Amino acid sequence: MSNFSTRGRVLTGVFSLAAVGAVTAGVAAAQVPGTAEAKHDERPAAAVVSVKTLGVDAASKAAQAALDAAEKDGQKVTVVVVARDGSTRVVLKGDGAGPQSEESARRKAFTAVSWNAPTSALAQRVTAPGASLRDIPGTLFLAGAVPVAVDGAPIVGIGVAGAPGGDLDEKYAAEGLKAIAGQLK
Repeated sequence: MSNFSTRGRVLTGVFSLAAVGAVTAGVAAAQVPGTAEAKHDERPAAAVVSVKTLGVDAASKAAQAALDAAEKDGQKVTVVVVARDGSTRVVLKGDGAGPQSEESARRKAFTAVSWNAPTSALAQRVTAPGASLRDIPGTLFLAGAVPVAVDGAPIVGIGVAGAPGGDLDEKYAAEGLKAIAGQLK
């Protein structure tokens, strides 16, 4: 019986060692690029990513063009340029613009850049009763903002508020976009 026990222990040890070796080989193969086991995940996740945004000079130029267009029409507005992450790039509050206009312009700009569409088009999507896009914090589904996109991806939104109608606000935001359109790449 002692021979059987010794032999049983040896065989158990051999099988255990073989199993550990097989597992180790499988793990090693999964870590070698180009093996069948590793093909599902050949690109490692990037630790640092780059995000495109509008530089302060271009953002200022767009905001100033929007404000100038409004002032030319005798309108007292605020223009806000918001980056894709929601951070404010530029605020220009025109002389005599109402106190609510800055927050309204900011929220319109954020809405436009978030959905890569003018807010006039987005406002038509939130008319149904019940919960909708309009319930997302920081958004405002009123006409008055346009997105600025590079290679089809939105990088900032230009929002305007204070004119007597969203159609005018959006017209001025579009003037801001037009002022920098040739610089977008």
